[in-house]
Amino acid sequence: MQFDLTRRLAAEALGTLILVMAVVGSGIMAEKLAGGNQALALLCNTIATGAVLFVIITIFAPVSGAHVNPAVSLVMLYRGALDLPTAVAYVVVHIVGGCVGAVLAHLMFGLDLIQLGSTARTGLGQWAGEFIATFGLIATILGCIRFKPEAVATAVGLYITSAYWFTASTSFANPAVTIARSLSNTFAGIAPADAPGFIVAELFGAFAGAVVFGWLFAAPLPVKTAK
Repeated sequence: MQFDLTRRLAAEALGTLILVMAVVGSGIMAEKLAGGNQALALLCNTIATGAVLFVIITIFAPVSGAHVNPAVSLVMLYRGALDLPTAVAYVVVHIVGGCVGAVLAHLMFGLDLIQLGSTARTGLGQWAGEFIATFGLIATILGCIRFKPEAVATAVGLYITSAYWFTASTSFANPAVTIARSLSNTFAGIAPADAPGFIVAELFGAFAGAVVFGWLFAAPLPVKTAK
């Protein structure tokens, strides 16, 4: 059974909203409680993000696929799993939902609702981190879809938890999240001028992942037997 487009878009918007609210909100809380220990703050931010991804994918995947990420929706468009109008609609609600999530996180902690990030995140290492993070995310999703669909929520949550620590960029891996985080001058924020570089790296990483793992995970050709 396929849900109608309105419900699918609502699920994608809500999923992205909750994701960004968790990323930004846990970053604010972590910074408040970590006493200046950046490693501890990042660990707290990481755990909250990985955990909420598991929940979001578990509850929304049956409705909309739980992409909550424009890069994922564009990969699904490339693979023929989404048509162009639906993919565009998904991307729009991801961005809107993510921005609302950032505003709600600010509201909960008594901060200015609309902000601009000031954390500089730029340079080859950061861009490489976003390319690699998104490349690996697509590998995780396509591998699970191909071999173990029931593991998508667990695998994605664990992958992002890990990628927070092994990438120089702390693994945004999501253009909508990048845009939303540029509107937050908090622990999770990014300077708006640096967001485009992240987004380009994420989209290239997603496309590379779609090509490489689409080929790698394709069903093997039947073996021909001699008659």
